[in-house]
Amino acid sequence: MNLVTAKITGVILAGGQGRRMGGVDKGLKVLRGKPLVQWVIERLEPQVDELLINANQNLETYEHLGYRVIPDEIGGFAGPLAGLQRGLTEARHPLVATTPCDSPFLPRDLIARLYAALSRENTEIAVARTGDQPHPVFCLCRKQVLDGLNAFLAAGGRKIDAWYAKLNVVEVAFDDQAEAFSNINTPDELQSFEVTLAPGGSRPS
Repeated sequence: MNLVTAKITGVILAGGQGRRMGGVDKGLKVLRGKPLVQWVIERLEPQVDELLINANQNLETYEHLGYRVIPDEIGGFAGPLAGLQRGLTEARHPLVATTPCDSPFLPRDLIARLYAALSRENTEIAVARTGDQPHPVFCLCRKQVLDGLNAFLAAGGRKIDAWYAKLNVVEVAFDDQAEAFSNINTPDELQSFEVTLAPGGSRPS
């Protein structure tokens, strides 16, 4: 039973430079025969009502995946907040969720659990957390945060945790699926997942 009653836009953040991956586009690196971004699409798309991809290079390749591609408005690879800003600007729906392009095993109930907390606590943003570690790139927020985000970015702010610390936020524990937040940053990490396919040596559910 789907307990999410609001319309939600999902934004996959694929706008980075991939420095630790050797300066290549992480979202297009191939894991077990398909690009990382495709793994994320298959997990996130069933959970949202609209899906956008935030990318700043290889735009045509991303467009071939069948979703609208939205580059940052801010130049210079300004980080995930720039992707969120563009997503909030372009989203058709009142709630916007983000996930990174390099976490292929993200929870299949990510959005439902973030939405439940956001609604219950009536906050501006819900952020996933495992243990004591928040994961602010896995978030669900209301479009009303856009004005404040614009001001934060205009003042030179770039750190996502510094931005959301200013908001009414609820952190949502995912300790039961901690490995689902594993991300792939380096060629060695990519190779390790080629061998095991999922964190801890198991197949993803």
